[in-house]
Amino acid sequence: MDTRTRIQEVALELFTEHGYEKTSLREVAERLGVTKAALYYHFKSKEEIVNSFVEDRISVMDELIRWAETQQPGVEMRRAVLRRYADDLFGKNRFPVMRFFEQNQTVLRSLPAGLQMRERLLRVAHLLAGPDQSAENEVRAALAIFAVHSSFFAMRPETSPQERHDVALKVAFELLDRIAEVEAESQKIDAGHR
Repeated sequence: MDTRTRIQEVALELFTEHGYEKTSLREVAERLGVTKAALYYHFKSKEEIVNSFVEDRISVMDELIRWAETQQPGVEMRRAVLRRYADDLFGKNRFPVMRFFEQNQTVLRSLPAGLQMRERLLRVAHLLAGPDQSAENEVRAALAIFAVHSSFFAMRPETSPQERHDVALKVAFELLDRIAEVEAESQKIDAGHR
């Protein structure tokens, strides 16, 4: 494992254990067994470390958005987007990062990278809401995304990652299915007015 990744892991452990505000770079360096100067070579501040987590998420989100924009809109596309999103969040040892994000929302909101992350989440929600960009469908789409996120903190701690994944997608798909129902109802009404 490279030094940068190790710094991220240790910082994440400390941010999660003690909170972002209460953790210093000195503590990160001490736990790593390196000098602060060695740490500064990779990250000049705690904000840079957090930005690195967010930048990783943004990269994944951008890839997902690009893929989704090439797909045929509809129920299957929505489900595939959300499944890919959930698979990524639950894969590659992402649980600690998601726990950090959940516990440090105020920090994320204050960072430019946090605003970029919010913008990406809204773009995914927009894709999930489909052609009927009604307020109800926008909210359903956003709640479907947050159903995946909420599984990190709303379920019992002993719940397995796979069970969290499956339950989150079940609830999210229920919300997405309602979007499809609303679209079908709208199409029936439009056809009746012709």
